[in-house]
Amino acid sequence: SEHMAVRTRAGVFDVSHMGEIEVAGKNAVAAVQRIACSDPAQLKVGQAQYSGLLTPQGTFLDDTIVYRMAPIHFLLVVNAGNIAKDYAWVSEQVKATGDAVAIDSSSRYALIAIQGPASREVLQPLTGVELADIAPFWFSHGEVANARATIARTGYTGEDGYEIFIPPDMADRVWQAILESGRAADIVPAGLGARDTLRLEASMRLYGNDIDESTTVLEAGLGWMIGWTNETFIGRDRLREQKDSGVSRRLVGFEMMDRGIARHGYRVMQGNKPVGVVTSGTRTPYLGKAIGMAYVVVAQSRPGTEIEIDIRGRVAKARVVPMPFYKRQK
Repeated sequence: SEHMAVRTRAGVFDVSHMGEIEVAGKNAVAAVQRIACSDPAQLKVGQAQYSGLLTPQGTFLDDTIVYRMAPIHFLLVVNAGNIAKDYAWVSEQVKATGDAVAIDSSSRYALIAIQGPASREVLQPLTGVELADIAPFWFSHGEVANARATIARTGYTGEDGYEIFIPPDMADRVWQAILESGRAADIVPAGLGARDTLRLEASMRLYGNDIDESTTVLEAGLGWMIGWTNETFIGRDRLREQKDSGVSRRLVGFEMMDRGIARHGYRVMQGNKPVGVVTSGTRTPYLGKAIGMAYVVVAQSRPGTEIEIDIRGRVAKARVVPMPFYKRQK
């Protein structure tokens, strides 16, 4: 029901557990170019991009959204479970670049997301910022319910919506104000369970499930995030090689043909031969079917290919399908 509310109306999420790392100083651009595999130097102030923090092997330390707050000031939003690891690594890269500083400012921000088709009409009465003027992956500064806020048109649900950065002591006020403003639109508070089924329908990767330090950007099907014009990011050489030689496995979407739900870690089989592993799986409320993502050998990765999944000793048939499973109508 939370899931359906977000797809049809709107839901509001407390995602304050996410981490924030800021990089600033004379050499901030050079530092962030090392750190992020997109091309942050191309960002205008007020613009954001999805990116990765990579090992030299081109695999994920984490995925992140990079926000350009000012010409020499960037904010990286990182996954909660990786804050300490990411901050240590980012600090190391910033130190190697020189003339810039990295700060873990996770405790300085609360983060509230409103997601779904009714997001704008619910949020607009609470702010003087003209929300229609914020394009996807851009942000603006202003106030929400009289709290100073940064409002970004980003999210993790496949719906339109906004993520609102506010001081932690204002979080409760802003949360209540959004729910109050959304009463007529019947919006609901939504939890991390709904966030997970929503992001999976939208084929968004989850760190620790679909991407980690053993999976490269190209294997994960995220080649579009790479800023090849950025010559200095860590992991670039390895990804260049992999782009030329091709990947041996690929993250694909599948839907179950037989009963059952495939879960993280289940084996993908072809006959008696293991050909891959499931990374995420669920029964989706909106599409009404069991779907998932899995790494499979390239030979089995084409949409339409039938695969078998070992569900606790029972073989269940599934079919590779194109991703995303769900794409909202613009």
